[in-house]
Amino acid sequence: MAMNRKIAYINLTTGEIKTESISEKIRRLYMGGRGLDMYLLYNHVPKGADPLGPDNAAIVSAGLLVGTLASASSRTHVAAKSPLTGYLGSANVGGFFGPEMRQAGFDHLVIKGKSKKPVYLYINNGNIEIRDASDLWGKDVHSTQTMIQEELNDPDVKSLCIGPAGENMVRYACVITSLKNAAGRTGIGAVWGSKNLKAISVRGTLDIEIAHPLEALEYNKEIIDQVVSAKVSKTMQKLGTPFIWGVTNSTGLVRTRNFQLNQLTHSDDIEPESIEEDMIGTAGCFGCQVHCRGKYIIKEGDYKGTYDEGPEYTSIGAFGAEVGCRSKNTVLVGNHLVNYYGMDNLETGSMISWAMELYEKGILTKEDTGGLDLTWGNDDAVIQLIHMIAKKEGLGAILAEGPLRAAEKIGKESLQYQIHVKGMSNLHSDERPTPALALNVAVSSRGSDHLRGRPAIDLYHLPETFLRARYGNPVPYDGPLTSDFRDYEGKPWQVIWQEICYEAVDCLGICKYHTVFLGPNMPAFDEWVKLIYLNTGMKFTAREIWDAADRAYTMERLFNIREGLDRSQDNLVDRYFDEPVPLGLPGIRGRCIDRKKFTKMLDEYYERHGWDEKGVPKKETLKKLSLEKEPSGLL
Repeated sequence: MAMNRKIAYINLTTGEIKTESISEKIRRLYMGGRGLDMYLLYNHVPKGADPLGPDNAAIVSAGLLVGTLASASSRTHVAAKSPLTGYLGSANVGGFFGPEMRQAGFDHLVIKGKSKKPVYLYINNGNIEIRDASDLWGKDVHSTQTMIQEELNDPDVKSLCIGPAGENMVRYACVITSLKNAAGRTGIGAVWGSKNLKAISVRGTLDIEIAHPLEALEYNKEIIDQVVSAKVSKTMQKLGTPFIWGVTNSTGLVRTRNFQLNQLTHSDDIEPESIEEDMIGTAGCFGCQVHCRGKYIIKEGDYKGTYDEGPEYTSIGAFGAEVGCRSKNTVLVGNHLVNYYGMDNLETGSMISWAMELYEKGILTKEDTGGLDLTWGNDDAVIQLIHMIAKKEGLGAILAEGPLRAAEKIGKESLQYQIHVKGMSNLHSDERPTPALALNVAVSSRGSDHLRGRPAIDLYHLPETFLRARYGNPVPYDGPLTSDFRDYEGKPWQVIWQEICYEAVDCLGICKYHTVFLGPNMPAFDEWVKLIYLNTGMKFTAREIWDAADRAYTMERLFNIREGLDRSQDNLVDRYFDEPVPLGLPGIRGRCIDRKKFTKMLDEYYERHGWDEKGVPKKETLKKLSLEKEPSGLL
């Protein structure tokens, strides 16, 4: 059956490898993917473990529906204790790795210890080898994958790997598969580097048996028609995710020059229509018909002729708006370099823009920067700093430590200019005019986040009747809702609903763009009931899917609390409250977050989650979710 894949425990110190089956009981509790990873993280990483020490676990998984006849069932989840924040480390990536890992016989890998020398794992049809990676150490992400395919004499091998940034333990290094599919956030690549784990390579030809194949095909066609007919999908097919930047910049919802402005003017060269001119086609992930990933060749400068994929919405913000650069070439080169080195584009751009503001304020000087002129819009300086961060050279070595550690090293008043939550930088969005999005950023389980609870459809001015139907299923909700994204009423429940929705998506291993993220009429809990049954044979109700996702999300909260999180860290930096946005549309200009109303939202958010006023899950909540005996050691 589609769910008969195994879990493997791999100790890199001893070389011991054990495999086990995954019981239906644990499947029903957490389904798979991110959900089961959260269980494994809480059960296998001891309290207080050094994120870059051998006790931390590097966890890799495929979701319950990955590789099946469910549309966009491509996603792989990775987890560990984060070296960036010290809390939950968690990231998600598309491409083809997850389906290949399932075809090789495994859904979950738990990797502990530290190898004495660089190694990579090779998984093939139920077998796992620990192989020497000495020749791969120091290689970029792209070369690493090609060299492994050549060594194994198999061009169909799929690899998830780190680049030089991970080897150097840059605290926001990521793991990447193919050219640009990155599990970017929270620094999982640094954890792999600390273990001398260069890559995991998979090749499988084992069948994934579908419970009801004909019906699954027919229903998936319905889902595909629903997804690709949506206006948002048609736009992404043409422009990719950069279209989001075009909209948000026009509105005034992007942070520019770190956090000084909320719109990048005179930026025609990096608008999505301009970037489209450099595209030579699009690509997609396993089982996806949208194909939102651009393919491009750099046309000028030192990297002329270089092929890569992207850029995503986030790369335009990181190497455009945040640093005040208006050059398409800078965005495309910056996007290529973070892919090459294996580094989170969001964190990289944010750290560079922070350094530029410190330079403007005189907190950093040319003596500190090694002679670099960090004035806003200096394209060459942005590119140079990407290299320096990945190699941990000069100022780059400080910036490689992430927001809190870098601010501690620089001192003075540098921390007040950091735009972060829980020690992780925000992406380039500006949530000062949007209370719901601001609350999501503040409370997200892995730090500042736009992918784990963002109610993006709050920006659409949807009718209250629609919102009530959407946000009242599968859990009834009779509280306030409003079509005005500037209001505070009803926003806590919208954030919670989206948190549980996205957790479920990551448990199943499907793409967020195929659910209620940017498209309000996209598939959700009711459709997943049928997808799960037709593909796996397992019977869930919509409420049972919600409960499994809620259980996993609460496990994330328990992990963070165990590692020292408290209410004070579910917050925004002072600039959200004290500095109104100066630009944007008339309904945007002059707005900032109201402290009292934010506190009220946070209180309501905790209450509706079943947590106490300090943000700790109540005993009755743990009992309701069968979490009162965790860690239970079932796996």
